[in-house]
Parts: sequence; C-alpha cells; structure tokens
Amino acid sequence: MNAEFVDTNVLVYANDRTGGEKPAMASALIMRLLESGTGVLSLQVLSEFYSTATRKLGITSEQAEAVIADFAIWPIHRPTHASLLSACRLCRRYRISWWDALLVQSAIEMEASVIWSEDLKDGQRFGSVTVRNPFR
Repeated sequence: MNAEFVDTNVLVYANDRTGGEKPAMASALIMRLLESGTGVLSLQVLSEFYSTATRKLGITSEQAEAVIADFAIWPIHRPTHASLLSACRLCRRYRISWWDALLVQSAIEMEASVIWSEDLKDGQRFGSVTVRNPFR
C-alpha cells in the first residue's frame, strides 16, 4: 500500500462550510484517498480536528463526532511510548515543533510516502516521507 497521511488542516477545510477553493480541494483529496484506500490518519489528527471544528468552525460536538466516526474505516496510528521518543528526536533533528514531529512520526510509522499538509514546508522530506501542500 502506498499510504498517504492527512494532516488536520485538510480535515478542517473539508468541513468548512464557508465555501471557497480550499474546502472543495480538501474534500476531493479525501474522496480520492477513500476510494483508493490509501488514506491514513492518527489519533492526534482526529483530536485536533475535533477541537478546531467545535471551536472555530461552529460545528456541534455531535457533528464533529460523526466526522470522526466516518474515518473509522481508515488506518489510524496510535502513538506508543516509542513513538513519542522517536518524535523527540525528529523535533531536534529537523527543528520542527513537537506537534509536527509527532505527526511526522505517525506518518513514518504508517509507512506513508506523503503527508498532505499546508502547515509543513511543501517538498520537505523526512526520510522516505515527502510533504505535499494539497492547496498548491
């Protein structure tokens, strides 16, 4: 499987009802990954989505929960203690934030070739994982 890891911002845009290009692009990416069976997530991404959706998008708790439930068919990374330690090393090596390092570590452990994110530098590589901005 050629897994593709989805960052929180993609889920947030896909559920943003204000319109514009980014929500449509994010929704199309998620649908493509769903159809191909290559999309992967982490508990961190789903947790961040819930927090952002209910605080900033005006989505109710029940609606955010339903979105999270829809992703139950996707492989979801659940960080271990070893994952946290590896993320610490990524944080130092690449000089990225803790939360970004944990996200990258999840993508690595899920054997993803791509991280879809607008928060990391487009084209940046972390070993075999490459960041791609889905909105470019």
